[in-house]
Amino acid sequence: LGVLSDNEIQSFKYHFAITAALLSRYCVEGGMEHDQAYNLSDLYINKVDKCVTLKEISELHKKMVGDYVKRMANLKRKKTYSKHVTDSINYIYDHLNERIKTEEVAKHIGVSRSYLSRLFIAETGVSISEYIISKKIETARNMIEYSDYSISEISNILAFPSQSYFVKVFKKYESV
Repeated sequence: LGVLSDNEIQSFKYHFAITAALLSRYCVEGGMEHDQAYNLSDLYINKVDKCVTLKEISELHKKMVGDYVKRMANLKRKKTYSKHVTDSINYIYDHLNERIKTEEVAKHIGVSRSYLSRLFIAETGVSISEYIISKKIETARNMIEYSDYSISEISNILAFPSQSYFVKVFKKYESV
C-alpha cells in the first residue's frame, strides 16, 4: 500500500475508503442499485472512521468486502429461474471453494444429472460445468483485484486441480 498519511492508522483509513469506492463502482457496474452501493460505502466509511487500531480496520475491511460479495451474489441469484436451477445456482455459490460435479448438484436437489443438465442449459444458456468455471473465475478475478492472495492461494481456495490449470482457464476467460 502507498503511504497516504504520516499517521499509519489514517493511511489505512484512506485506503479503506478507496476500497469502498471501488467496490461500490464495481457493484453498480454489476447491477446493484446506485443508491444501495453508495449508501453501503458511506456506512462502512463512517464505521472505519471510528476505528482506532489496524486490527479493527482489517476486521471491518473483511466484513465490508463480504457484505458486498454477499449482496452481489444475492442479486445474481434473483434472475428468474425454475426452483431446480435456482437451487443449483445456490449450491454452486455455496461450494465455490470445493470441486463441484454436476452429479453432486443433481443429487443435492433431488433430480437426475441428465434432467438437470438439460434444464440448466435451457434456462441459463450454459452448461452447469461452464457456469461453475465462470463463477470461479469471476471470484478469482475479484480476489486478484481486491485481496493480497497469491495466484497459488487463489487456485487452492477455489479448488482448482493445479495452479497451471487455473492460470490456463483464467487466461481463457479473461481474454474473451
